[in-house]
Amino acid sequence: MSGLKIKLIELLHNDAFLTSDKLAVMLDKNEDEIKTAIKEIEEEGIIMGYGAIINTEKLNDDKVSALIEVKITPQRDMGFDAIARSIYSFPEVKACYLMSGAYDLMVIVEGENIRQVAGFVSKRLSVLDNVLSCATHFILKRYKQDGNIFEGGNDDKRQAVSP
Repeated sequence: MSGLKIKLIELLHNDAFLTSDKLAVMLDKNEDEIKTAIKEIEEEGIIMGYGAIINTEKLNDDKVSALIEVKITPQRDMGFDAIARSIYSFPEVKACYLMSGAYDLMVIVEGENIRQVAGFVSKRLSVLDNVLSCATHFILKRYKQDGNIFEGGNDDKRQAVSP
């Protein structure tokens, strides 16, 4: 991969709003060269999409997110891929990762409330063939995501307790 494409990926990862003319100035290239390189990166599936990071607390959004540790039995000739594919196909699943360590997959899900996420785990995820166990951890508060810090300071108004 060319040095230009690597630099473009880094810049767009940090700020997807950078325009091709700004990128051209930053990288000392012409704008057509930048547009061509970005198109190639997208067509190669390296850049798969552009999105906003939303601070849902400011929206008063009551959606719930959870990290679910899943232990599975790999399938012959397919390993973990087939079961991972069936899990990430559920619309509630926002991300699915193969992990090293005590569990095999980390699945990030989102639901309208705790009951909906719990129902997904108990009625759809844990009953899949080859799923041995699930451990669900609800996300209580996000502090940082993709380099973005969510809190502007200490909003905790509780009085400090000291011994």
